[in-house]
Amino acid sequence: MQPHFGNFFQKFRKHRLISTFTITLTLAVGILIGTVVSHGVKGKEIPNSTGDAAPLQVPPAEELSNTFSKIAKQLEPAVVNINTESTVKPSARGRRRGTPPGDNGGGGDDQQDPFQDFFDRFFGGQGGGQGQAPEGLRERSLGSGVIVDPHGYILTNNHVVERADRIRVQLQDEPEGVLHDAKVIGVDKETDLAVIKIDAKRELSTAKLGNSDSMQVGDWVLAIGSPFGLNSTVTAGIVSAKGRNIVPQRQFQSMIQTDAAINPGNSGGPLVNMRGEVIGINTAIFTESAGYEGVGFAMPSNVAATVYNQLTGPLHKVSRGSIGVEFNAQPNPALAQVYGTGVVVANVRPGGPADQAGIKEGDAIMSVNGKAVKNGDELVNEISTLKPGSKATLGFMRNGKEQTSTVTIADRAKLYSDLLGEADAGPDNSQPTESKLGISVDNVTSDVASRLGLTPGKGVLIDDVKTGSFADEDLNLQRGDVILEVNKKPVNSVDEFRSAQANLKSGDAVALLVHPARSKQGTTVFAAGTLP
Repeated sequence: MQPHFGNFFQKFRKHRLISTFTITLTLAVGILIGTVVSHGVKGKEIPNSTGDAAPLQVPPAEELSNTFSKIAKQLEPAVVNINTESTVKPSARGRRRGTPPGDNGGGGDDQQDPFQDFFDRFFGGQGGGQGQAPEGLRERSLGSGVIVDPHGYILTNNHVVERADRIRVQLQDEPEGVLHDAKVIGVDKETDLAVIKIDAKRELSTAKLGNSDSMQVGDWVLAIGSPFGLNSTVTAGIVSAKGRNIVPQRQFQSMIQTDAAINPGNSGGPLVNMRGEVIGINTAIFTESAGYEGVGFAMPSNVAATVYNQLTGPLHKVSRGSIGVEFNAQPNPALAQVYGTGVVVANVRPGGPADQAGIKEGDAIMSVNGKAVKNGDELVNEISTLKPGSKATLGFMRNGKEQTSTVTIADRAKLYSDLLGEADAGPDNSQPTESKLGISVDNVTSDVASRLGLTPGKGVLIDDVKTGSFADEDLNLQRGDVILEVNKKPVNSVDEFRSAQANLKSGDAVALLVHPARSKQGTTVFAAGTLP
């Protein structure tokens, strides 16, 4: 299901106008009241109503300034500038796969992408622009990262490195121009986090992760990074909100909101508390000008630590638990009155863990392993951290009676592979199947087939294209394309694709029938070349 953002932004603009008027009026009234109060108490002490409370002490401004300076000096060596290079790939329109200039190739790229509009607003336009750049152009972009292991492991954002052909890192304690090549250890698209690694031939300065749950609205924070390529930039602000779900209808997007200045290029850098601990990874901004407008978002450090530990593990990927239930995203008082407090189950995945454990629609889940859950976010947070295959005890209410049941946790990506699609679900097996053409392919889910206008069960989905390979350089294939035939042979599964290309050898002609990733439904083109 594609998220819709139109109403969200319409309401946001409406509220912003109201807020602007309200703030202006409040300031005017505040000045008037402040004047009256100051005259009323001039030369007098404010009475102590309790008689025993200690008077509030405001620390000298120099103390706060010194704290900022100390934290900046401590953290700057651990914050890096990330330089990426990528080649603009041919799109589904224009000269894609030999179509003449001006031919839209079905017009797929001319359709409005609601998520791209949302991405531009919340990421300062960092996700856009490639559609207008000439194909083959080398693009360069900048981001930030924070070293969390002395052996060169760096936390950053996935959107900083995901399209990069080459990633290089500038350390703050080395001369400008000395760059270290980095490799991607693993990425997690759901939290927009990534881990990269450099080999600096020495132990590096690191930053310590703090407990993001301990942060309160109003706490001072510093943001450190390289906005617009300006290395070692430090900005100050406060935590202005917690638990901001900035991507509608998406889970794992609960952010720390801050008014510390965050701009394009800050992505991946740390948000730091007054103890010099990283309590967030700066990820997004809300903007209508591609610059700072006072609202920035950071992925909490507790989430980042969990993701980091999995990405640096043996599988280099994040696995999340699921029990196979669905619920209303927003709490509803009337629903709670009818069904009780907790998380009211709206749908149970047939054959899933909850179904096998006897959970039914209308049950209100109250706890997981004895820990109370008050809303859907808390339920997801508790379940997603559990290892697939492990067991958990659910406490729930049914018809006013408390009950418990034991469920076996499933892998979320596999359980919902037909709904999440290729971007989130990953392969049906453990890893995509690689081919001698330079691509990895996976079976087409029913959701992807429906979205692309394909007959269910037809074709294989390109999961990845190796840079510089035959598929990349000669066939111009892209991630998300669907291959329907290989040299006239239909390929409707990974096994059929593997068989069709098994006997291909250097010098053979290769002709693929392909449905481009972002073309109009039903559009197919040929991609052909001689295998080197």
